[in-house]
Amino acid sequence: MRSDRSTSAPLGLKIAAGAGLLFLHLPILLIFLYAFTTEEKSYQFPPPGYTLQWLSVAWNRPDVWQALGLSVRVASIATAIALVLGTLCAAAVSQTRFFGRETISLLVILPIALPGIITGIALRSAFSVAEIPFSFWTIILGHATFCVVVVYNNAVARFRRVSGSLIEASMDLGADGFQTFRHVILPNIGTALLAGGMLAFALSFDEVIVTTFTAGQQQTLPIWMLEELVRPRQRPVTNVVAMFVVLVTLLPILAAYYLTREGDQVAGGGK
Repeated sequence: MRSDRSTSAPLGLKIAAGAGLLFLHLPILLIFLYAFTTEEKSYQFPPPGYTLQWLSVAWNRPDVWQALGLSVRVASIATAIALVLGTLCAAAVSQTRFFGRETISLLVILPIALPGIITGIALRSAFSVAEIPFSFWTIILGHATFCVVVVYNNAVARFRRVSGSLIEASMDLGADGFQTFRHVILPNIGTALLAGGMLAFALSFDEVIVTTFTAGQQQTLPIWMLEELVRPRQRPVTNVVAMFVVLVTLLPILAAYYLTREGDQVAGGGK
């Protein structure tokens, strides 16, 4: 039987796809290129030469390590908060029916739909009204607002694939709520939570706009990079750090993709 779908894409579509990928990823490749240039103050193309010295310079910059440490701590705690709150919200919305459920779901995902500058201004105003000084914890609260959404979206999609009959069967067999969560629910939603946590960590690690409004005088790694670009010194060092950020954020995103591409089967939905 002849297939209705062509086995090969038209040449024009291939060219368009290639051009789109090049447009998206060429700037990132340039970051890698200029991390090894011998030119210190400008972007010459092609670079006049190549060197590994900037890796050593970046490694020995204490301000880089301070900013990196702050970013890792903020992202880790914001992700932990998001895993707890996002999972609880997802369980409430997907496993129960109540008046205003869709409104609650909309309110949960709203922070990631709003422009970051709106969220940043809102948080800064709230902290000022409450007389909360800007600190490590205000950055975490700012990042948690969108990290919760990432975890929630992953968890709610997986909860909807878990058949209610599994939970009912667990309860009928005498399991309490904690046992049901540990032995039935968690194995079914575990990969979704792991993927959501990885995405939340990646988003928090490289967030700039909300951090600008909530950090005060502190510098996360993206804020450090932004200030280095405004006042460039040893510009290739910034590209080395940017290359590191690309790798750090790319790996969790790839892992999350592979963890969540399992299909649409409903757990417990068979005979």
